[in-house]
Amino acid sequence: MHTWVSDYYKNLFGTKVYKLTFDAGCTCPTRDGTKGTRGCIFCSQSGSGEFTVPFDGRAIIVPDRFKGADTFIAYFQNFTNTYGDLNELSAKWHKALSYKEIKGLALGTRPDCLDDEVLEELARISDEYFVQLELGFQTANEESAAYIRRAFTNEVYFDAVKRIHERAPKVHVVTHVIFGLPGESEADMIKSVKAAVDAGTDGIKIMCLYVLKDTDLAVEYELEKFEVLQMDEYFELLKKALAIIPDSVIIHRLTGDPPKATLIAPKWTTDKKRVMDAVKKLS
Repeated sequence: MHTWVSDYYKNLFGTKVYKLTFDAGCTCPTRDGTKGTRGCIFCSQSGSGEFTVPFDGRAIIVPDRFKGADTFIAYFQNFTNTYGDLNELSAKWHKALSYKEIKGLALGTRPDCLDDEVLEELARISDEYFVQLELGFQTANEESAAYIRRAFTNEVYFDAVKRIHERAPKVHVVTHVIFGLPGESEADMIKSVKAAVDAGTDGIKIMCLYVLKDTDLAVEYELEKFEVLQMDEYFELLKKALAIIPDSVIIHRLTGDPPKATLIAPKWTTDKKRVMDAVKKLS
């Protein structure tokens, strides 16, 4: 039986755990000119951080929806949170962990932005705190990867997971996969999940492709170059994906939380109750 992330965290910390999402002020190599300037084709100007708040090191403000909770993970979510000056990044990580309510750290990042110095620092932090690295892999189809402007090969991802396990073995690795990328078949999507499993990921997040306003993907969609997945299609794919994911791999997410204000398609993803009911049927 698969373990869902809420149970995984509860087993680790002895209580229900929530994430506080922060914007560390990072960028990406596909935006700053190193590997490109336009970012991934589906990524918004906020770097997939529509629900983050800037991290300025002052008092942590806990949202009203978490009222009464006292155990959190600081989730630096948007853009690439291991890309930049390591001293500055580390200072923010340590500052977040200095608050008694925050028991762990989660960093959204790219497999090509994990040099030895970063892994050594995360290994040190993981000796005392829970550390989670979330890697944007998205697809094992190299043609799709080029289309979405991922700007690294599958081999870079495989090597990154291997190096994390070798140099920072206490770090929990989570791999992001997207279903519904233009031109991908069912076999392609299942292959991406299998690639993440074979690489040795500790956890997985699978999300449906969203088309957001003011992205290059939105232009492609308006030109009718592809169709988005319907809800029944997506959940049939999830069933097949879960069948090949070992019980040892933690299920972190099977849906996303698209921003309603900028979402173009698929609209069914905003019906949170219906979507969550469908997710529960998978467990």
